[in-house]
Amino acid sequence: MREVFSEYGKVSRVSLPTDRETGRKRGFAFVDMESDAEEDAAIAELDGAEWLGRELKVNKAKPREGGGGRGNGR
Repeated sequence: MREVFSEYGKVSRVSLPTDRETGRKRGFAFVDMESDAEEDAAIAELDGAEWLGRELKVNKAKPREGGGGRGNGR
């Protein structure tokens, strides 16, 4: 994933979340780039592109609402 995005600028971080119970990757990633311009270029070029037989959906992450977590109201 880092290699694909690095074509559009410097990648500062890649995170591939895993399922807590199975340990398997969940099928999406978070990629941080050095600048907004680099992010915008990667989004413009990679959204809808095919990678390893899958169509990529690339967009800016939205902040989580409600604090997230699994506190079950405690």
